[in-house]
Amino acid sequence: MSDFTDLINQAHRTVGRRDLPEGEARTVLLRRTYDAGVEDVWDACTDPERIGRWFLPVSGELKLGGHYQLQGNAGGEILACEPPRLLRVSWLFGENPGFSEVEVRLSAEGDGRTVFELEHVAVVPPEFWDRFGPGATGVGWDLALLGLGLHLRGEMIDDPSAWEQSEEARELMRLSSDLWGEAYRASGAPEDVVTTAVAGTTGFYVPEKPEN
Repeated sequence: MSDFTDLINQAHRTVGRRDLPEGEARTVLLRRTYDAGVEDVWDACTDPERIGRWFLPVSGELKLGGHYQLQGNAGGEILACEPPRLLRVSWLFGENPGFSEVEVRLSAEGDGRTVFELEHVAVVPPEFWDRFGPGATGVGWDLALLGLGLHLRGEMIDDPSAWEQSEEARELMRLSSDLWGEAYRASGAPEDVVTTAVAGTTGFYVPEKPEN
């Protein structure tokens, strides 16, 4: 548990806004450093077989201009692909998904390490943002980056579905929700708004267990 907590705490989180033709977008950014070379991290993020080992099974035409689909999750178009430093995709759910894009940026650091940045930019319905804030997507990305970090170390969680129901996972999701609350507060959000968003996110990811 302490190792997973350290991995979650290692990430830097930023919350922001951006004006787009589609409307005012919200941004969440995660940055952390992996003890792996940039080519290895790039391969882990773009090779479909490896993506399925740390994230979700993916299908489609995985090249610039092609379309992808994550099993039971988002799909979209590959908008930019500049190995081994930049990948940008649309990140869409449902029939009327609106605007949502994810960009991954990699940069090599000394001693064979890689700085990894993931930025998710989306036009979010105000009522949804007011209820959950940045943690709605941020907690999910925290868990994904945890999986990537384990994969790059040659490790994995044996049964991810069962693990997500464990108390260990629940504590990590509570921690992630709180950390996204701190990032939201640092962006200038009022305290009562942050409190509401953290409570909404935590309640979604870590619902109260029914009493026996």
